[in-house]
Amino acid sequence: ELDRRDQRGERFWFVRTWDCSTERTMRVLALLGLLPSAQGFYLPGVAPRTFRYGDKVELKVNKLTSVHTQLPYDYYTVKFCEPHGGVQQASENLGEFLTGDRIENSPYQLYMEQDQFCNILCAQNLKSHDVAAFKMIIQEEYHHNWIIDNLPAASILDSEQYITTTYAGGFPVGFMEGGKTFMFNHVNIIVEYHPLEDGSRVVGFYVEPFSVKHKFVNGQTWDGADIRTAPPLTSCDKSGPMVYEGIMEKQEVKNGQVLFTYDVMWRASKVKWASRWDIYLSMDNAVPDKVHWFSIINSMLIVLFLSVMIIMIMIRNLRRDITRYNRVLTEEEKNEEREESGWKLVHGDVFRAPTPAPMMFAVFIGTGLQLLCMAVITIGFAAVGFLSPANRGSLVIAVLVLYVMMGAVAGYSSARLYKTFKGKEWQKCTMYTAFLFPGICFLVFVGFNIILSFYHSTAAIPMLSLVALVALWFGISVPLIFLGAFFGYKQEPMKYPTKQLNVIPKHIPEQPWYLGTTFTVLVGGILPFGACFVEFFFILSSMWMNQYYYVFGFTALVFVILIVTCAEITVVLCYFQLCSEDYHWWWRSFLTSGSTAMYVFIYSMIYFWRLEPVLWVTYLLYFGYMFMLSISIFLVTGTVGFLSCLWFTKKIYGSIKVD
Repeated sequence: ELDRRDQRGERFWFVRTWDCSTERTMRVLALLGLLPSAQGFYLPGVAPRTFRYGDKVELKVNKLTSVHTQLPYDYYTVKFCEPHGGVQQASENLGEFLTGDRIENSPYQLYMEQDQFCNILCAQNLKSHDVAAFKMIIQEEYHHNWIIDNLPAASILDSEQYITTTYAGGFPVGFMEGGKTFMFNHVNIIVEYHPLEDGSRVVGFYVEPFSVKHKFVNGQTWDGADIRTAPPLTSCDKSGPMVYEGIMEKQEVKNGQVLFTYDVMWRASKVKWASRWDIYLSMDNAVPDKVHWFSIINSMLIVLFLSVMIIMIMIRNLRRDITRYNRVLTEEEKNEEREESGWKLVHGDVFRAPTPAPMMFAVFIGTGLQLLCMAVITIGFAAVGFLSPANRGSLVIAVLVLYVMMGAVAGYSSARLYKTFKGKEWQKCTMYTAFLFPGICFLVFVGFNIILSFYHSTAAIPMLSLVALVALWFGISVPLIFLGAFFGYKQEPMKYPTKQLNVIPKHIPEQPWYLGTTFTVLVGGILPFGACFVEFFFILSSMWMNQYYYVFGFTALVFVILIVTCAEITVVLCYFQLCSEDYHWWWRSFLTSGSTAMYVFIYSMIYFWRLEPVLWVTYLLYFGYMFMLSISIFLVTGTVGFLSCLWFTKKIYGSIKVD
C-alpha cells in the first residue's frame, strides 16, 4: 500500500515540483552566498518540520462541520475534554476566518515514534443540556476536523460489514443505531512518518473512532480529577490498540459520566513530505482523472461544433456578403436601383449607444472585466501550485486581494465605454462601478453574518475581520476604480469603422420568433453551461460537501473552453440578428452568453438536495451564496459575449465600403 501511494504521489506534480525546484534554487543561491539558509524560499505555513524521537507532536482541533446544516461550530461548544492550561486559539489569517476555521489546542499528548495504548484523556459528567447538545450534533451528522503538523485527519470507520477510509470532511462525532444515539469516545490515532537522517517528518494522519462503554477493574469508580489516580480499565488493553471486535458495549449519549480515551500508533512510511498531500487531493483515487478528461473532451466537442459553425459563417456567408457589398454596380443595376438587404443596411445604426440604460451597461462591463481578470489570475496561480491546500485560506485571500487590485481595470473600462456612449456623468458611472456589485455582496454577507451570529457559528466572522474587508473595499478597491476611471475618461472614445448617419433610428422589421430576444438568450447559455457542468459538479462538492478540489489544471482548461464557447455562440447569434436588420446587439450579446449563469443557478438548485438540509438557514445560506456566484458568472460571461461581438462587428463593418 505504501509503494502504491508513493507512485500515486507523482500525479500531482505541482506539489513536488515546487519543493524540488525550491531546493535546487536554494543550493545555487547558497553557493553564490546570497542566502544563508535554504529554508528562506518555503511558502509561509508549508515549510517542513522535522521531529526527533520523543519530541511532542501537537494535535490541534478545528471547527465541527456538517454538510446538512452548513453551520460550523467551535470544537468546544459541546463538552469535549479541554486542555489543562485552557483553550488557546491559533493565529489565523483572514481567509481562515472567512471559511469559518477556528484552530485550537487539544489535551491529546503525542510523542514522536512512541506508541501509547488505552490512555485516559478525561472524564466528563454529562447533564441534560450536554446530552441534548451531543444528540443534536450527532443527529445532524457533525464531524471532527483534527490537524497534526498542518495535515488534516483522514477517517477510518469500522462496521460489521466493512472498513471505510475517507480523506476529506473529518470523522463523525457519533452515530445513531436502533433509535439510540451513541458517541465516539475512543480514537485510534495513527500517524505516518517518513524517517530522515536527522529525524522524521509527519506524512500521514488517520483517526479511527470507536464507541466504548468503559468500565474499571472490579467495578471501581473515579472522580475524574487526576488521571494518575484513575483505576485500570477492563474495556481496553494497555498492550495493544482498540479493535472493533473487542468492544463489549457502546457508549450511549445519556446523563452520567463518559470516559474519553485514545491510542497512538506510529508507522514508518515511504511517502516523502512533498507528496504527503497527494492522497488527500486525489482522495485515494476516488475520482479518477478520466472523469475530468471526459469533461474536457465533452467541452472540446462543443467548441469544435461551434468552431465549425463559425468557420462556415466566416468563410461562406461573410465572404459572399462582403464581396456582394463591395462589388461595383453596373449601369444596368444602378438604373434598376436594387435595394440591398442584410447586415450592411444597419451600418448607420449598428454602433448606436445601447438602449436602455447605457450607463448601467458600462458599469456591468467594467465589473465583469474586473471579475474576469481576477478569475484568470487566480486560476493561473492555483494551476501552477502557488495556492497550496496546506496554506489554509490562501485561495480566499487571493480572490479578495486580486478583486480589489483589479478595481483599476473596472474603473478604466467602464469610464471609457461610457464616454464612447457620449455620456457626461462619468462620476456617477464610477460610483455605480465602485459600489453597486460589491455593495450588494457586502450587504448579503453582513446579513448572513448577523444570522450566523445568532447561531453562534464560527462562520460568523469577528468584527476585526469585517473591518479588514471594509478597509480592502474603501481603502484599495474604491480609490483604484476612481483612478482607473480618471484615466479612462481622459482617453479618446473608441473608434468605429462606420459613422451614425441617421438622427432618427432606423426602423427594425418584424423579427421571426427564433430571433427574438427571449429565445436567443435562453439558447445562448445552454452550450457554454454544457461545456463546464461536469467540472462545476466537483467545484460545488468542494464548496458544500467539504471535499478537496485542487485539479486547477483541469479548471484552467475548462475555463478557457467556457470563454471560447461564450464568444463563439454569441458571435453566431449576433450575425443572425444583424442579418435580420436588428441592430440592438449590445444588451443582446451581453444577455446571450450571460444566460449561462441562469443554468448554473438551476443546476445548483438540483445539486442542493444532495446536502439533505435540516435547517431553514441552510436554504438561506446556500441559495444566497449561489445567487451571488451566479451573478458573478453572469457578469463575466456577459462581458465575454459583448467583447467578442464588439470585435466581430468592428471587423465585418470595417471590411465593407459604405457610401
